[in-house]
Amino acid sequence: MIELVSAERCIGCKLCVKACPTNVFDMDEAAKLPVIARLEDCQTCFMCEAYCPADALYVAPQAEARAEVDEIALAAAGMLGSWRREIGWSKGTDSTMAERDTTPFFETFTERYRQA
Repeated sequence: MIELVSAERCIGCKLCVKACPTNVFDMDEAAKLPVIARLEDCQTCFMCEAYCPADALYVAPQAEARAEVDEIALAAAGMLGSWRREIGWSKGTDSTMAERDTTPFFETFTERYRQA
């Protein structure tokens, strides 16, 4: 679920607004920033985070409800832009998810939903 739009990092490009398949964002034209307008529609697809060239968004992969996040801690942990790096969309990325063994990721994901 989308948890953070960093006002400090955002460049106002609107790519997250355009990329979101469920129309979660609205654009605050006065502030030139996207706002999370329809959180309940977020499908945790990571499209907004993947398309953000400024790494200004954070999507929590395990969240089912809104959680408080600490932007400074996320940045320090390298979480902002981590999905772009994982899929190989960041400059300087030397491999993509498709080139690595993603079996552990999918096994964990599948096991979690079997228990539900």
